[in-house]
Amino acid sequence: MSRPLELDRYTTATLSAALDDARRAGRPAAVLWPVGSTEPHGPHLPLCTDVKLAEENARRSALWLRAEGVFAVIAPSLPYGVTDFAEGFAGAISIPAAVLVGLLTAAADRFIADGFDHVCLVNHHLEPGQIDALTTARDAIRARHGAHAASFPKVVSRRWGARLGDEFKSGACHAGRYEGSLMLASVPHMVDMQTARALPPLDISLSKAIADGTPGFIAAGMGQAYTGDPAAASAMEGDLLYAVLAEMVVTEVREALAALLEASAERSVEQSTERPAEQTIETPAPDDADPSGKQPGDPAR
Repeated sequence: MSRPLELDRYTTATLSAALDDARRAGRPAAVLWPVGSTEPHGPHLPLCTDVKLAEENARRSALWLRAEGVFAVIAPSLPYGVTDFAEGFAGAISIPAAVLVGLLTAAADRFIADGFDHVCLVNHHLEPGQIDALTTARDAIRARHGAHAASFPKVVSRRWGARLGDEFKSGACHAGRYEGSLMLASVPHMVDMQTARALPPLDISLSKAIADGTPGFIAAGMGQAYTGDPAAASAMEGDLLYAVLAEMVVTEVREALAALLEASAERSVEQSTERPAEQTIETPAPDDADPSGKQPGDPAR
C-alpha cells in the first residue's frame, strides 16, 4: 500500500506499523527534515522562501529514496534559524545557534528512539551561522548514534554548488534567478513575477560580503533584500536545479546508510539460502507499489 510522505499525516499506530514493516523487510528508515528560516527575500518572494525550497527538495528526495528501497518520510519543517545577516528588515526572525542545535539534536534523538535509522537535515538557508549550527548538530547526532545516523548535505559545498548555475557560483543569488527559479518550479503562486521583472540585476556577491565581514544586507548594498537577477527566473531552470539538489540529498543519505544497507543485503542473502528450495521467495512491495501488489519481475502467484 502507499504510505504518506509526510510524517505528520501518520497516526501513532500507522507509523509504528510502517517502521515495523521496514524493519522486517530489512529496509532502512530515514527522516528528511526541512530546515530553513523566516527571512526577507526581496519584494517579490515570501519570507518562507528557504523553507519552501527545503520542503520541495525533501519531497523529491523522499520519492527517490523510496524507489531505492528506503522508507523515507518528511518531518514537519523548522521555519526558524540563524538569520542575523538580514537584521533591519521586517520579518527577519533569528534564533541563537545554541537553541537551534539543541532543538535539532533533541528531536533527532526521539526520531532514532522511535525506530528511524537516519535523520537528514535538508537546509536552504545558507547563512554561515546556520550552516555552522547544522554541522554541529549533525556531528552531535553522529557522536550519539553512529556515523550512519545523520547527514547534512551542503548546497554550498564544492561537490554540489559547482553544478547549480552561474548565478549561484557568483554568490549574487539571494532572491535572484536561482531562488526565484526554484520557487517557480514548486510554489509558483507565491512568486510575484510582475514585481520581479521590474527589479534590475544586482551584482553583489553575498558570499563575498559575508567573507569580508560586512554586517548585513543593508551594509552590503542590498536595500531591497535581494541580489542577482530576479527577472531571469524560470520554472524550467528550477526543475533542473532541483534535479541536482535531490541527487545531493539522496547521494548523501545513501552514503551515510551504506553500512546499514550492506548489512541488510547480507541478511537477505543469508535468509534466502536458509529457506527450503521449493519455497517461493517474495520481495516486499515498496511503499508506492501498485495496489494489486504485483511488481515487475515478481514470481508468479
